[in-house]
Amino acid sequence: MKNKSVLEAMTKEQLIELLEIYSKNWLALDGVWFQSIEEKFGMDEAMIHDANAWKRFTVIEAKRIKDFLGLSDHSGLEGLAKALELRFYGNINNYEIKLEENKLYFANVDCRVQRARERKGMEFHPCKQVSVIEYEGFAKTIDPRIKCECISCFPEVTDKSVCCSWIFYI
Repeated sequence: MKNKSVLEAMTKEQLIELLEIYSKNWLALDGVWFQSIEEKFGMDEAMIHDANAWKRFTVIEAKRIKDFLGLSDHSGLEGLAKALELRFYGNINNYEIKLEENKLYFANVDCRVQRARERKGMEFHPCKQVSVIEYEGFAKTIDPRIKCECISCFPEVTDKSVCCSWIFYI
């Protein structure tokens, strides 16, 4: 049986702060398992496992958010915009979403993963390979008609004003 009384007794501000803590904890777990494989077997091996994990996780995350929002199977770019805002790291990364002319632009202005690696003196995570899997899988779970293209993502950075950027369209 779940004991919700602790959460029910919290204020809205406390719950929002706890959500941020949970998001940071999840992201930390994602980072430490990756770094464990990276340290023992190298970046290439870690990227294989990262891709496999994200291929499965992004669908789980998108389905739960889609259900939470009550989105239809064809909720389009408007539904995707709402869902992207509720991703587990949505409240801890600085991002921008713009919906214009049948296209949705999404950019992580500042990325906690890359900043953490930078602070530790590590090379940047070559995230494009895995992020394509992540963002395509998330978008297609929200609406199977949605296509995704990378504009800029490490190591193929074309826009230094953001950590990564993406375009979605139907």
